[in-house]
Amino acid sequence: MVENSFDSRRRRDRLSIMAELLGVAREGAHKTRIMYQASLSFAQLNEYLTLVIDLNLLEAVKTSKRTIYKTTEKGLRFLQSYRGIMELLAKGKEKNLTDANSLHLIKRRTKVTLL
Repeated sequence: MVENSFDSRRRRDRLSIMAELLGVAREGAHKTRIMYQASLSFAQLNEYLTLVIDLNLLEAVKTSKRTIYKTTEKGLRFLQSYRGIMELLAKGKEKNLTDANSLHLIKRRTKVTLL
């Protein structure tokens, strides 16, 4: 997904961070990879890993050397729904901007008319 400069500077909300984390871990990933690709601090990473594991969106698979985190089926459904919602919002935003550019307000005495 391409972000404009405004979006990349604003704070990310909890759901977008969860979606990014789940996207990185789709095929399985170690903590370090998730942390760097999702642009999280170590403390944030641990907080979000606990959250998504508790929600059964991510599973921790322990190997002999390290733990691998993998997005569950429920997590994949979350990602699909999240992306669908973001597309709907983007389309709504585009429509509102198009409509706003074609609207004109005219004030006559105390009444405002929309053309």
